[in-house]
Amino acid sequence: MPKVRVNEDVELAYESFGEGEPLLLIMGIGAQMVIWEDDFCRALAARGFRVIRFDNRDVGESTRLDQLRAPDIQKALRNRVLGRKVETPYTLEDMAADTFGLMDALGIESAHLCGLSLGGMIAQCMALARPTRVRSLAIMMSGPGELWAAVPTLTGLRALVKRPTDTSRAGLIEHFVRSWSALGANPHRTSSERLRELAAVSFDRGMSGRGFARQFGAIMAAPPRTRLLRKLRVPTVIVHGAQDPLIPPIAGRLMASQIPGARLVVIEGLGHDLGPSAWKYAIAAVEDNARRKLALGARRLGVLRAFTQKAVHV
Repeated sequence: MPKVRVNEDVELAYESFGEGEPLLLIMGIGAQMVIWEDDFCRALAARGFRVIRFDNRDVGESTRLDQLRAPDIQKALRNRVLGRKVETPYTLEDMAADTFGLMDALGIESAHLCGLSLGGMIAQCMALARPTRVRSLAIMMSGPGELWAAVPTLTGLRALVKRPTDTSRAGLIEHFVRSWSALGANPHRTSSERLRELAAVSFDRGMSGRGFARQFGAIMAAPPRTRLLRKLRVPTVIVHGAQDPLIPPIAGRLMASQIPGARLVVIEGLGHDLGPSAWKYAIAAVEDNARRKLALGARRLGVLRAFTQKAVHV
């Protein structure tokens, strides 16, 4: 797997599919590039993109920052809920800078961005920091950092923060399958057999509980981006599962209410797991958004109007 150095301390492992306009796929917390499955990447490449997937810092084959302390997950969550400062070894902005560094190393001046969950938060930070380098923005199953709009179900919260008790290969694979199964929803839930295959690949590439905790700290320490999103002038689509137990659909609707010209696509029967049966909807949303031009003078909808407007349900 090729790697590039993106700053003094971090190398990112990456892989490319196809030729055409660059499209970066940014994965969620603790998840490796392989969760953007090969066939998903090939399907996007067939639509004229150079698809680039990569491991974020502290994940898979990218640099592990184990010289940095790992925050206590429950303490970080509690401090965020209580409005206290969350101590974190690095920030979402640092992870956004990594991704810009990947673009620089690959000679990419600007790219389409597609981020899922934490990846969607990183993509937002990138678009806010350097909008001229972002051709379009697809935000999946993510939120703008508002605590009130990100209250998970108890099942979703447990799946996120419960740590494995058995850290053997078999134990970690089963923990992966249980967690992702809890986050999914029918009919678009990824099968247990496929989750087990992805878990095995992930284990062999390298899992890191400490890396997960550092990424979690970055999420908890990030201030809300809601008002900042009003400044964006980038073609944007928000894709959310109607049954997401981790980041509820209201978070997606909130982002759509703030980003001028943003489109909201709600996938019925989808949780916090982009199962293969939902790929066609996600791919169509990414492609359509990348091909459209943001209308000049596009205005942000009022919050009430945006929250009552009809989303595209598929």
